[in-house]
Amino acid sequence: MAGIKNLENLSDEQINNELKKGGKFVIFSYTISIIIMTFRRNSDIYFIKSGESAIAYSWKYSLITFFAGWWGIPFGPIFSFVSFYKNFTGGKDVTAEVITAINSEQPMNQQV
Repeated sequence: MAGIKNLENLSDEQINNELKKGGKFVIFSYTISIIIMTFRRNSDIYFIKSGESAIAYSWKYSLITFFAGWWGIPFGPIFSFVSFYKNFTGGKDVTAEVITAINSEQPMNQQV
């Protein structure tokens, strides 16, 4: 599960237990405006344990948006609002996609 943040020191069994208790994989959104161009991008994937607040991980992406996203015309304010909304409501849940990707990789790993 390389490239997923917040999985340090967790075994597969611990991850599965957290998922059963409500843990999830999420991405956060941020917006950057450069003169007349505005870009909305996604963060890396984060593993949020059950009972843990996603705000602990989303605040930095909201800060980027606050300082660099809102001033691009016409989409800066619109994309910034969308980024803030997604971040402050817990990010976009991509658990199903991550589990599908992990399950599709396992047969190849078992052949090695």
